[in-house]
Amino acid sequence: MSAIGITVIENGKIISEYYSLVNPEQRFDYFNVKLTGISSRMVKNEKTFPEIWEEIRETMESGLLTAHNASFDMGVLGKCLRDYGIDWKEEVPYICTCQIGKRHLPDQGHKLDELCSYYNIALNHHHADSDASACARILQHYLTEGCDIEDSLRSYDLVACRTKPAGRKGRKKT
Repeated sequence: MSAIGITVIENGKIISEYYSLVNPEQRFDYFNVKLTGISSRMVKNEKTFPEIWEEIRETMESGLLTAHNASFDMGVLGKCLRDYGIDWKEEVPYICTCQIGKRHLPDQGHKLDELCSYYNIALNHHHADSDASACARILQHYLTEGCDIEDSLRSYDLVACRTKPAGRKGRKKT
């Protein structure tokens, strides 16, 4: 991970946003540099994940994690926690705006940029702050349009780094 973006929604409104570059302390993949525009030189003096975790942990514990193609983001989170030996939770509930969109808007494309175009949401794609903000705004639209996100609730096993199958202990109602 070379950047993290978080947008917090409370009572249907965006109440805060967080963004930081992250020094991953490892070699950068050429594909990811081209995709995000973030190079190792840009992050060499930035905080590492454990330092950033201290800043964001309370926020991460305060609500339901939501992402677009969330299984990818949950995997990155799980890997960072595991690789740095950070003990947090064994599993964490989350929802995926892509999966909700597939049920709510079956005739619409479900990539983040396609949903942003559909909802007229500004997006600087593959930039963590913009992606997080766009995901939050898509979720706001879903909620306004009456989507029941309870049906989309999943649980990610941070130890095994995988989504727990629905219908088992991994699926919780809140």
